[in-house]
Amino acid sequence: MKNLKKVAIFLGLIFLSLVAFYFIKQPSYSIKTEGTLYVVNKVSKSVVVFDLFEGKQIKELPIEIEPHEATTLTNPNRVIVTNYGTPDEGGNSVTVINADTNTIDKTISIGNSLRPHGIISLPQNKVAVVTDTGNDLSIVNVDKGVLEKQISTEQDLSHLLVKHPFKPIIYVANINSGSVSVIDVELDSVVKIISFKTKAEGIDITKDGSEIWVTNIEENIISVINTETYKITNRIDTGKEPLRLKFSIDGNYCLVSNSGDGTISVYDSKTKKQVTNISIPGKKNIVEKVLYRTPRPVGILMHPNGLYAFVSNFTASRVEVIDMQNFTIVSSIKVGKMPDGLAFVN
Repeated sequence: MKNLKKVAIFLGLIFLSLVAFYFIKQPSYSIKTEGTLYVVNKVSKSVVVFDLFEGKQIKELPIEIEPHEATTLTNPNRVIVTNYGTPDEGGNSVTVINADTNTIDKTISIGNSLRPHGIISLPQNKVAVVTDTGNDLSIVNVDKGVLEKQISTEQDLSHLLVKHPFKPIIYVANINSGSVSVIDVELDSVVKIISFKTKAEGIDITKDGSEIWVTNIEENIISVINTETYKITNRIDTGKEPLRLKFSIDGNYCLVSNSGDGTISVYDSKTKKQVTNISIPGKKNIVEKVLYRTPRPVGILMHPNGLYAFVSNFTASRVEVIDMQNFTIVSSIKVGKMPDGLAFVN
């Protein structure tokens, strides 16, 4: 009987220790930097607004339809969110958030093209949106609140996009087709389809516009493409399931979120060599998995000051903050359920 009591006490102490350690290891924010971070939470159907200097949540805005990605416009400051929808019902609109009052300004329809996902800002207070089901590139005038035009990507499951820094060209990564659509938004047409063997998802462009980097989530590689010749010039190995990639503000590095590994790989953009691999806590053992939850990094956003990168940790309901000088995780932010897209307002 005494032995059973001792075992029960011992197990109870272990349990209390784990509980205490769990609360100690909850996300803690310890840096101070300028600006406001907007985090799109899919399952929570919300956008968390976080003050990066004060280190506290300002607000959590409910979004009626499940949102996925976001971008920002200035003069005035606005955050535009894609309303993707649920597995049962596809969305077909974007929500405009007034970033000065953190209130919803309006919702803009993108017509019959369903499941808007990737979104980027354009000049003249416009945004470009691609749709998973409609497979369209939609140009939306946010000031007027209207859809200006749609251009077919001519591919399947058009997911993410990036604009050339100096030309009227938008590149769209198409998952199911395993391709990139090169679209001239002045000619309103696809000028080239760049095909790969397998699914293409993450996409970004170098600072000088000479290369686009595309993650292939089945091959676990980055395909580097020359934007003049549209030829693949390099193939770079990544971790498992590289969902997103983003170049640093100075253009010297590229970060890749390896969702299947729970890591963020850092590459030198010139040499194409891996500089380091950042492991997010939660993969080493069962205790760490309980305390941190198994990490699944997805969205990446660079702070304009170049000092920090923000990575949405999908399964842990948090955003990891990476110091871009030494490539270490220096803070974490508690957010809503299944964070995905990220946006910044200064």
